[in-house]
Amino acid sequence: MSLELTFNPDIQLTEMMRLRAQSLQQRGQKGQEGERLLRPSEHVYRLDFSEQALHFTRWNIRIPTPGRLNIIATSQLWTPDLTHLMTRQLLEPTGLFWKSADDDVIQCYEADAQEFGERIAELAKVRKVMYFLFAFEDGLTPESIECSIEFQTSE
Repeated sequence: MSLELTFNPDIQLTEMMRLRAQSLQQRGQKGQEGERLLRPSEHVYRLDFSEQALHFTRWNIRIPTPGRLNIIATSQLWTPDLTHLMTRQLLEPTGLFWKSADDDVIQCYEADAQEFGERIAELAKVRKVMYFLFAFEDGLTPESIECSIEFQTSE
């Protein structure tokens, strides 16, 4: 059976992380060693798993205008209500998707996108929620994209 999960913006968490970066900047301080501060073009998204036994099938990305979307997953160790996001908690590879002005097809690095989807399916076995940083580049905005991931469920 197929299961499509939509990435949902976590507006409250994005705002909390922006306030942290802004507060440090205003005081002329840096984050903790290894802390990953949210950049202005980044937003936090979450994926809620209704099933745990999943096999990655495909990405469903809709980008209506030229631009780039980089999706960076966080590992299962990050608990955003209790800890700051540390650089070592970001997973490789990332999902990089783009659309150029002279092409209507959304491009990606196929092998990385495949491995990234498979890693998400692996983490779903031990997680009910996963957090992601979406970096919007070259004119893309959160309002302009739709993003979901499709899995096969094992029954």
